[in-house]
Amino acid sequence: MGKLTKRNRNTFNYNNNKKKLKKKLRRKDKPHIECPQIRKAWDDHKTVKQNLRDMGLSPGTKGMLPIKAKKGTKSESMETSVLKPYVIEEMEAEASLRGKDKTTCSTDMIEYVQHMVKEHSENYKAMARDEKNYYQDTPKQIKRKVELYKRCHPEEYAAFIASLQSQKST
Repeated sequence: MGKLTKRNRNTFNYNNNKKKLKKKLRRKDKPHIECPQIRKAWDDHKTVKQNLRDMGLSPGTKGMLPIKAKKGTKSESMETSVLKPYVIEEMEAEASLRGKDKTTCSTDMIEYVQHMVKEHSENYKAMARDEKNYYQDTPKQIKRKVELYKRCHPEEYAAFIASLQSQKST
């Protein structure tokens, strides 16, 4: 007698959403382009190499620097016409803008610096000996923290110094 063989049939999986799976696969095929200038000028019907050539960009570092030809052989330089020069111009304009300084101070450090400046003004050695100096910062470390506070919150620091001046004058 013959053996019974179990056939694996394709059965429909009711737990999978086919529409979502198809969208997910499409998204994987076309990765998200971070640069908004390149994303705006991208043509889905062209290859990566063609798109980058049209924008005047290089797909890698190979071919960036001109290769010097040996003596005796004539090299024909390939002139590529840039169809979308606005991409490079927009990228250069964005790169030339100065980014906003994102460094900030924690509220604990602001309170610490304000206490030290209120008690000792500019005497960093006295600040290092202060009992509120829990982390045993050296005078140089305290000076760096005060300068960081001045740089991060210049208006707040100016207002704080002005309030100290008015308290001393009264």
